Amino acid sequence: MFRKIILHKKYFYDFYESQTEKVKDKIDYVLDLIRKVQRVPETFLKHLEGTAGLYEIRVKSGTNIFRIFCFFDEGKLVVLINAFHKKTQKTPKGDLELALRLKEEYFKEKENGK
Repeated sequence: MFRKIILHKKYFYDFYESQTEKVKDKIDYVLDLIRKVQRVPETFLKHLEGTAGLYEIRVKSGTNIFRIFCFFDEGKLVVLINAFHKKTQKTPKGDLELALRLKEEYFKEKENGK
């Protein structure tokens, strides 16, 4: 196993639980790939340009596209934050802002020993 995956808060969990079993299976497949493959293809994990270390996990199920925001901590720990169903070419500004805020919150809480 190359990476460990954890959740910060419950945004991703709430999103995941609201999906169909087919979508959950696809998300599980991609997360398992991220855990086990040393070099994850950009098809599944891509750095978001213009952000300091924010990535998106890319999941496609049929014609539906989903994005899960995440970041790395200590190199091999992937922290999942929020996710959304992608319906347009551009990443929704509110989802991106939430992801950046949650990343900052995570590191502040870690620094303060929470």
